[in-house]
Amino acid sequence: MKRKIKRNSGAVLWDDAKRIIPGGNQLLSKRSELFLPDQWPSYYQKAEGCKIKDMDGRWFRDFSIMGIGACSLGYSNPEVNEAVISSIKKGSMSTLNCFEELELAEALIRKHPWAGGVRFTRSGGESCSVAVRIARSFAKKDIVLFSGYHGWHDWYLATNLADKKNLNKQLLPGLEPKGVPTSLSGTVFPFNSGDVDTFDRYIKSYRDKIGAVMMEIWRYGEPDLEFIRHVQNKCIENNIVLIFDEISSGFRISNAGSHSIWGLEPDICVLGKALGNGHPIGAIIGKSDVMDAAQTSFISSTYWTERVGYVAGLKVLEIFERDKVIDLLRLKGQKIRKGIESIISEFGMPIRVIGVPSVIILIFEGENNQEMKTLFTQEMLKKGFLAGNIIYVSIAHSDEDIAHYIQAARDTFSFLSDINPNDLKTHLAGPVSHTGFQRLN
Repeated sequence: MKRKIKRNSGAVLWDDAKRIIPGGNQLLSKRSELFLPDQWPSYYQKAEGCKIKDMDGRWFRDFSIMGIGACSLGYSNPEVNEAVISSIKKGSMSTLNCFEELELAEALIRKHPWAGGVRFTRSGGESCSVAVRIARSFAKKDIVLFSGYHGWHDWYLATNLADKKNLNKQLLPGLEPKGVPTSLSGTVFPFNSGDVDTFDRYIKSYRDKIGAVMMEIWRYGEPDLEFIRHVQNKCIENNIVLIFDEISSGFRISNAGSHSIWGLEPDICVLGKALGNGHPIGAIIGKSDVMDAAQTSFISSTYWTERVGYVAGLKVLEIFERDKVIDLLRLKGQKIRKGIESIISEFGMPIRVIGVPSVIILIFEGENNQEMKTLFTQEMLKKGFLAGNIIYVSIAHSDEDIAHYIQAARDTFSFLSDINPNDLKTHLAGPVSHTGFQRLN
């Protein structure tokens, strides 16, 4: 039965999709239920700059996840498009290798002098899996310790075989390890950033069996450098491969991996997302001796040799360097954050703002926090904005766009501040948004 929604063709299509595509789509983070169930536009016809045209021809300014953080240069960046289209016209796949693969590898090593080898994939989850495979091959040990979110593959979800709550504090709660071989139980263990006691306990208990430690060095703000250096020292002492997952944090506060800002040198670093500005490319860079272990294990895929991702990556690196993109992202992010914090203070909203300048995160607090977040998204959508609790800033967010967003947010928070928290739900035109993984049908 179709939902009763006026004009919103995207929501109707989403209902249809859930009937034949398990989960509705291929990425949890783009599920409509995480934003605004029954009302989210869900599908787009065109994306340009920071604007998106939905299936009904309505244009929205995107002040939310901007392609899950992949599009720092804005949607459909003209220079990246030109490079990609040119490469397609010349042939994006052949029996021979594209020379841009080597050029991108050399460019990434120049940006990371500690590294001597590079492998490529097309997505973040598989990049993390490749990194773990290489680390295990090099160390000849099986157990992996991790902190943060690292994808959907068996090696990672296996931690929930021992305890279904192991991943609850690693970004996504409620992930069932269905389909993951039970024999993998006890091969991977989580620790939280800053939790020295838990990390050291694992090192003491499994020191001769741990092959790799994988961690996001930051997600919600600047890293705990003392803790990271402690982890690094323990890895060195026990011949453990240290992997930094910078799929999300890369190209946000640095022109490549952010670890270099603090003088940190892992054994392997994983990059992705913004590297292709919307075109699929993932990179695993590492020290020469560690990366050479990739030759002792079978790691191979046809479309890892396709040309478009390499061409896009090279153009993105060029633009980041030439246009001082990191500085632009910081300045735009600071302007947005200053405006939001001023509004929150003005209306006394139960909201905290965290994150680095280019990734702004609103923490809705209080007993009815999810209702408030959903209502905020609903009212901002009416004003022409895709908005939630995360803003991935892009250089396509103009001063005019930012000014319009701040004004719309002010009007919305003014409206929310007049509502009794217990009555928030009555103002919603649909269900409250989900907070994590849930079966949809």
